[in-house]
Amino acid sequence: MAVTTSAETPIPVGDVSRLIGGWIDRLGAVWVEGQITQLSRRPGFGVVFLTLRDPARDVSLRVTCYRAVFDKVADVMREGARIVVHAKPEWYAPRGELSLRATEIRAVGMGELLLRLERLKRELAAEGLFAPERKRRLPFLPGCVGLVTGRASAAERDVLENARLRWPAVRFAVRNVAVQGVHAVPQVVAAVRELDADPAVDVIVVARGGGSVEDLLPFSDEELVRAVAACGTPVVSAIGHEPDAPLLDLVADLRASTPTDAAKRVVPDVGEEVARVRELRDRARRVLASRVDREERGLAAARSRPALAAPHRLVDGRAEQVADLVARSRRTLGHLLDRAAADVEHTRARVVALSPAATLKRGYAVLQRTDGAAVRAVGDIAPGDVLRARVADGAFGVRVGDEPAETGIGWRA
Repeated sequence: MAVTTSAETPIPVGDVSRLIGGWIDRLGAVWVEGQITQLSRRPGFGVVFLTLRDPARDVSLRVTCYRAVFDKVADVMREGARIVVHAKPEWYAPRGELSLRATEIRAVGMGELLLRLERLKRELAAEGLFAPERKRRLPFLPGCVGLVTGRASAAERDVLENARLRWPAVRFAVRNVAVQGVHAVPQVVAAVRELDADPAVDVIVVARGGGSVEDLLPFSDEELVRAVAACGTPVVSAIGHEPDAPLLDLVADLRASTPTDAAKRVVPDVGEEVARVRELRDRARRVLASRVDREERGLAAARSRPALAAPHRLVDGRAEQVADLVARSRRTLGHLLDRAAADVEHTRARVVALSPAATLKRGYAVLQRTDGAAVRAVGDIAPGDVLRARVADGAFGVRVGDEPAETGIGWRA
């Protein structure tokens, strides 16, 4: 029922507690799952007290039940066990405490836990949290390694000692947390987020030794898996031994089979790296020496060739060829000139033989009229014409008479 209050008309604490109890009494029973953190079975008491805690959150509730209800599952009831209770909320007015009155308790069996883990695994895989393309490569030589592990545990010792044996200069930022039980998940999540926010940390290792499936359940918690998936720093999972496979192994950037293996994966071995550098240096030296030797042999072979060993021989040989060609050219040109001279002489002889001057030398004469035309027939002249007679050694004028000369040679029409 509604209660009207004011600063002048307040209600007592007892009435407030009673009203809260009345409202809670109207609530029905619910099924609640949690992990037992405290268990109290006092001899002679008919009521058993226990505290249930949320495995993923820092929330707990007090639960009471009659011993008859508890005795049905007493053989599997222990601190750290997961149970499901059917209980009704109750309010204890004198102390103002909320609790659950359990009427039935069921232990969560291993088969059911594994079934829930498999269902969660499928859901997270469908979201892509386990996809290989999300995996990041670890740095070759991290400056600082974040380590989340139990305090003074064998896992912490294995990681630190093996890492420092491999690379003595490696630095660690260690966060000691609970690695099993109800406080494991929130502490591991907080440590991972703290290290991820530290810019000096280059890689984060979450390590725990072996244990039962129930002991390793915190490392399959959905909140932890999502926290690791959201990390910007590469995360290495080193939980348990080789057969153990919590969901953290699937979401981490690298899964190590053991904490010792994680130390080997996170930092290189200084001895191996020095040997590798020495081997690479020796290989490079051998390759370079082989290359130089090959080039020297090639240079020696080139220098041993006649063209380089005695380069003047090539010039001398070419000079002899040039001299031979010049002599051959001169002979050819001489022959051509001689042949041309003979042809000219023959042509000249033919021209001379056909020349009118040669005919004149044999005693003939050429008669020409005053206009220079040659007299070719008797009809070309008339008595009294003045002609020019050309002989071999000159010319003289003649006149045509009226009668033939005494020699009997004259002209006639």
